[in-house]
Amino acid sequence: MTVRVVVDSAAGLSEELLRELDIAVVDLHVLDGDEGASTSGLTAIELAACYGRQLERGGDDGVVALHLSKSFSSTWSAAVQAAGVFPGNVRVVDTNAAGMAVGAAAMAAATIAREGADLDECEEMARSTIERSETWLYLSQLDDLRKSGRLSTGTAVLSAALLATKPILRLHEGKFELAGKTRTQTKAFAKLAELVMERAEDLPVFAAVQHAECEDAAEQLAETLREVLPNGSRVLVAPLVDVLAVHTGSGAIGLSVVFSSQGRPAA
Repeated sequence: MTVRVVVDSAAGLSEELLRELDIAVVDLHVLDGDEGASTSGLTAIELAACYGRQLERGGDDGVVALHLSKSFSSTWSAAVQAAGVFPGNVRVVDTNAAGMAVGAAAMAAATIAREGADLDECEEMARSTIERSETWLYLSQLDDLRKSGRLSTGTAVLSAALLATKPILRLHEGKFELAGKTRTQTKAFAKLAELVMERAEDLPVFAAVQHAECEDAAEQLAETLREVLPNGSRVLVAPLVDVLAVHTGSGAIGLSVVFSSQGRPAA
């Protein structure tokens, strides 16, 4: 029996990775409305049911739950409520993150769980991975993100005034902030590579490039990263899941990177 790891679908893990690492996923809700698609967080009842099933599978060794930032979804607060049904057995990590930053933390925790790590060790691994991660978002337009409420009006106006085209945003402590000013896609990708290299400090990283209906551009960014990242780095390309793409709009590219530190590999 092992500690179980649970994510919501915003983590962006492929079916292959979920099966390989035996990670449980609960799908966030994508809703179709008259004004377009929207999303809805998970309820405490849905999450409690999932946690209960995973505890049964793991022989009550425990569950590490990793969910979309509480700044973006009510799922985290529902998870905390659901965890209260299983005192001490379910650890809900406050990720302040989205996309593959959460997915990478789940992968790391699930990997050591399979090697026999206990609940405390799996929770610490998940937290450490989140702390060593950064996420950037390259957008072809700001309208969808602003309409979703995930971007402040001030940031949107500032970006539009300074860039007139396409911004690079950084997800920091659950909020987006302006991270770069470029006018072409090529320069944007070079800037993203520069931002990653500044923190990498010649140590290998794990990078995940996620895209909303722009696979060719995502592959271009991935190739740019592969050319400059330290030896031993891994670069993954995957579609941006619907529950996130609804808010970013088509043409968006997310880049999540987990950095190495002394005694801790990237992923």
